[in-house]
Amino acid sequence: MLGKQPPEVPWESGWLRWPDFRLPSDRAAARVVLADAWQRAAGERVEIACGGGRGRTGTALACLAVLDGVPGDEAVAYVRRHYDRHAVETPWQRRYVRRFGEG
Repeated sequence: MLGKQPPEVPWESGWLRWPDFRLPSDRAAARVVLADAWQRAAGERVEIACGGGRGRTGTALACLAVLDGVPGDEAVAYVRRHYDRHAVETPWQRRYVRRFGEG
């Protein structure tokens, strides 16, 4: 989840265009990528990462929590409790998580 495509890594990976402090450039693609990560996590290791590990990563983790049954209006607090108290940095990232549960 970076603003530009990262260098190749020696394991299977995917990339989602998601500029720092912003929202995914393609929200429909983000929903597909996050749903795939959530489904794959049931049987294999899945890594979610961005540049700093808080804003975009926290937002993605909160969306995964929504997919796993945490209500959208509680998902940010859940991620802050269980991952990083500073996760999901901006008001629009918090709003995105709330609305993610409605989509």
